[in-house]
Amino acid sequence: MSTTVTPRRRGRRRQQTLERVLGTPALFATAYGNVGSSIYYALWLVAGIALGLTPLVFLISGFIFAATAATYAEGTVRYPEAGGSSSFARHAFNELVSFGAAWAQMLNYIITIAISAFFVPHYLSIFWGPLRSNPWDIVGGAIVVVFLVLLNIVGLREAARLNIVLAILDFGTQLLLVAVGFALIFDHNVVFDANLHWGVAPTWGQFFLAIPIAMIAYTGIETVSNLAEEARDPPRDIPRSITWVAGAVFAIYFTLPLIALSALPVEKTANGYRTLLGVGPDQGGFQNDPVLGLVEHLGLHGQVLQASKIYVGILAATILLIATNAGVIGASRITYAMATHRQLPEVFRRLHPKLKTPWLSLVFFAGLLSILVLLPGKTDFLGNMYAFGAMLSFTIAHVSIIALRVRTRDNPEAFKVRPSIRFRGVDWPLFAIFGAFGTGAAWIVVVVQKPGARWAGLGWLVIGLIGYVVYRRVGLREPLTATLRAPVIIGPAVALEYRNILVPVKPGRASEEAIDLACRLAADRGASIAALSVVVVPLDLPLDTRLEAEEGAADEALDVAAAIAELYGVRFTERIVRARHAGRAIVDEAKRRQSEIIVMGAPRGGRGRGVFSDTVDFVLKHAPSRVMVVAGRRAA
Repeated sequence: MSTTVTPRRRGRRRQQTLERVLGTPALFATAYGNVGSSIYYALWLVAGIALGLTPLVFLISGFIFAATAATYAEGTVRYPEAGGSSSFARHAFNELVSFGAAWAQMLNYIITIAISAFFVPHYLSIFWGPLRSNPWDIVGGAIVVVFLVLLNIVGLREAARLNIVLAILDFGTQLLLVAVGFALIFDHNVVFDANLHWGVAPTWGQFFLAIPIAMIAYTGIETVSNLAEEARDPPRDIPRSITWVAGAVFAIYFTLPLIALSALPVEKTANGYRTLLGVGPDQGGFQNDPVLGLVEHLGLHGQVLQASKIYVGILAATILLIATNAGVIGASRITYAMATHRQLPEVFRRLHPKLKTPWLSLVFFAGLLSILVLLPGKTDFLGNMYAFGAMLSFTIAHVSIIALRVRTRDNPEAFKVRPSIRFRGVDWPLFAIFGAFGTGAAWIVVVVQKPGARWAGLGWLVIGLIGYVVYRRVGLREPLTATLRAPVIIGPAVALEYRNILVPVKPGRASEEAIDLACRLAADRGASIAALSVVVVPLDLPLDTRLEAEEGAADEALDVAAAIAELYGVRFTERIVRARHAGRAIVDEAKRRQSEIIVMGAPRGGRGRGVFSDTVDFVLKHAPSRVMVVAGRRAA
């Protein structure tokens, strides 16, 4: 089922929660706020290994990231649900492969939380020097993790507009650093000649190792996938936002290292070659705050230099704080999704009785495990572990998209990203094939060259797999590969509990009455509402045909529904779906969202027809959940 491309209305009333702002610009800003944050630590991780070849390493990893972005764009539009590579693997293969991808993702989130939190105090060291090194950076990082976990348990919502502003400010600042650097200090003789020692500094083994390590620069690509359920127009918004992120990140990660290696070039010492970007603060280096090191050697002086350091330090700490929080949210979402599909025990999806948040998953995965990997204070080990988990997760995503192309070869309306090549009736995705080769080879490099990451990563996978097998075989007595869904949690004193309410809407009083009733149910029970507007495309037209009048009516109906939901202050998402049959689209959406109830308005059918419309009749017969029909005066 595809979704519609719909314009946003200027007069739209909006509450600024995460669910209500996810068009293309907001998805881009949200994702870049996570992906772009990694420059504040990835620069030293890569430069410390690749030295003068750092720009080339980022260029190669950028091409791999572009292929990965295309894979996530196609998979997320096909299955707009939280889970990313885990969701793709479930639809392409089975639940066992899906668990492997999800468990690797969980490792990524834990490492992202730890390394982002660890660098927050480094950039705040402009105010207090001891924060730049052990043990105070470890203490500060642990405090950041505890603080954000507690905030998420309490249920404090993100200020989505603030995140967008900060992400744009961050991107603008990085562009400004590049522009100033090219104007003041860039030296092509240093970057393209003096810094280069092919096969020596780095060695070829170090060069190939630096490529998967550089992928930590693209931390956060899963963000768009995990927010797919809250995007209004996935076929338009998700590919565009991922393309924008890939382009922006590629531009920054190729140009900023050129400036950094002009400011802090490779130098020969008694112990070999080095750049101060990869040297610890005890030796006068900037591995704990590489971007501040760049600012300090940018050719600025006096008050301008001091003001620039304070500005960049505060901005970097804020962006890293947001990235840490995104990791906390991501860990809780993937945990909840895994428990929902019976990959983890039911206890991890239970909500706090008063706060209605997944407190146990937040405390255990986002809190306890993140702090445990943070305590040694070894960021190079964290980088290796992220490369292990990310390369494995990305490889599964690529292979899943290839398998889905084969399985859906006879479906001309399946969403596909170019470029592809058609062979034996299958449109083979060239980006996924290239991406699978790149990420798979990078994963092998990490496993072969880094014993610490090899044994810790494989141990993580083995522990997870043993737990999964025991839970499935002993606890549930179900096959390992079967896709299962946990039952809806219903309180002992509540006859009906609705956490996820689906409301089909279209212009008219009947839909307004339905959304009003759904809002009252949601307000009473702390539920969320998903409003769905179906644009029916005639069979003689392609599914992606623009139908201006119908799309305008659908957008208007969602505007009205959103305004009513805003008055009640309930959680609200909206979606437009293109389909051949409205009733079938509603039923499919209810299944995908696992909605506990569908609330529908019921305009009376014409003479000679039933009491309700054909769409309502179809949903009543085929719905996977309860259906509540709001009958207006005419229907009554």
